[in-house]
Amino acid sequence: MEACVKVLDDLGLAHEVKVCSAHRNPQGVMDWASSARERGLKVVIAAAGGAAHLPGVVAAWTDLPVIGVPVPTQHLGGLDSLYSIVQMPAGIPVATVAIGEAAARILGVTDVEVERRHQEKRAALAAP
Repeated sequence: MEACVKVLDDLGLAHEVKVCSAHRNPQGVMDWASSARERGLKVVIAAAGGAAHLPGVVAAWTDLPVIGVPVPTQHLGGLDSLYSIVQMPAGIPVATVAIGEAAARILGVTDVEVERRHQEKRAALAAP
């Protein structure tokens, strides 16, 4: 998720970073996710590998959009993470991006300034 944080920083987007295991600290995840809207968050980007339950658990505890980022794993290259995040039950949606990829671009959909910054970043990447 370091790459995701860098993109958010580069775009000048306020964000918070929390490292918390859905399996080892379920109460902490519940407390954090259920109060996300009150803290002013608009979307949650949750990365997970292996069983990859964090995005789904977060989605169960907040009504904010959740973007799941599958983390590459040693044995299956992240396919296990991808399948776990993609297969959510009805009513608990998690948008899923490519294995190991950040999700900041999606934030530009509802924020003109974020979209402008993203377009500038894309143009800079395309410049010779």
